Amino acid sequence: MFDIEYLILIFRDEFNYFMMKKVVKLLPLQHRNKDCVAIQFDFNDSIKAAVMKVGAKWSKTHTCFYILNETKLKQRLFLSLKKLNCFVDYSAMPKVDQVKKSVNKEASLPKSHAHALQVFEDYLIGQRKSPSTVHTYRNFLNLFLNYYAKRDLASIDLRSIEIFLEQVMAKRGYSVSSHRQCISALKHFSELNLGMKYDPANLYMPRKDKKLPVVLSSTEIVLILRSTKNLKHRAILGLLYSSGLRIGELLKLKLGDVDLERNTIYVKQSKGRKDRNCSLGQRIRPMLLNYAQTYQPKVFLFEGEEEGKPYNATSIRQFLKRSCQAAGIQKHVTPHTLRHSYATHLLENGVDVRYIQELLGHSRPETTMIYTHVTERKIDEITNPLDSAIQKFNRMDNETPNPLLSRNENK
Repeated sequence: MFDIEYLILIFRDEFNYFMMKKVVKLLPLQHRNKDCVAIQFDFNDSIKAAVMKVGAKWSKTHTCFYILNETKLKQRLFLSLKKLNCFVDYSAMPKVDQVKKSVNKEASLPKSHAHALQVFEDYLIGQRKSPSTVHTYRNFLNLFLNYYAKRDLASIDLRSIEIFLEQVMAKRGYSVSSHRQCISALKHFSELNLGMKYDPANLYMPRKDKKLPVVLSSTEIVLILRSTKNLKHRAILGLLYSSGLRIGELLKLKLGDVDLERNTIYVKQSKGRKDRNCSLGQRIRPMLLNYAQTYQPKVFLFEGEEEGKPYNATSIRQFLKRSCQAAGIQKHVTPHTLRHSYATHLLENGVDVRYIQELLGHSRPETTMIYTHVTERKIDEITNPLDSAIQKFNRMDNETPNPLLSRNENK
């Protein structure tokens, strides 16, 4: 039989062992309309590195790291933290049954609303909208119908829609772009005449944000590629820049889409269901050949861990971020930044904007014209008014001595 002092020693050792562990708390999180897991911990470099390694991102809005609420990601996170002797507190996470209920919000819709949602989806498919557009519009309408789940569709008027936009889209911090997409979805929904009383022409569409794209210099592009040690990663970034591809276009590329003899890449059914040919730089050819010989892809040009399946977009964003950090680049860089840089550098090199429009696959020249606002070649041609003023003053000063702008006078 144990005496009391021995039990106290055992308890103290167990308590000290627990206190030595770093506590990481997992919490349910809704972020950008997605089911996520928040990762909270006292700042620790090792833990930070571990959570970033499994693909966690930082949210400024919620001031925490987060991952998508996927079983595979949670398992990888749990194993990584266990290696660091961390205590993972997941008591706040809902049970599996609760997750299923929260994910399937459509199950709580009344029959009339659920029927309207299905009719709307069928309508979008019949209009031959892209799968991405169908998914986006359906999600916004589902959000709207859930907000008014306890009301008949016939009782929803224009003011009801305005209240939804005020209380949900605006107050929950949706971007202007998402706000506009939601209104577009509601305008399409009005075409079905399912009882709602409103004129879609009266819905106010907020103006688009007019933001200039982030552009890297040629030197920064080279620094990023040099800082990317993995051959596969370097080939991906090099191809994104040298051909001006969208990330979705790159992920869909198959081996037969690359023509090394003609130095072209055949992009099939891209944005707007358009096919186009992209140029392939001379310097990227040996890199691609080296990559293909080393990794030996079977179907897609860039495949993920599972053979015959395309690479993951999230992984590209993650290793691009690491490469930028290693290169000492402070700009906010995404895969699309490489496309912006490609177009801007072509313009700076004197390529006609009409050819750039074709290479990028833009439907309207106005879309391509944005790059004329960021090109260094055009900006350098503009003389700064202060420079002109000082040059003029210096010319006058040479003729008639006078106190100069940059000169101190002794009194």
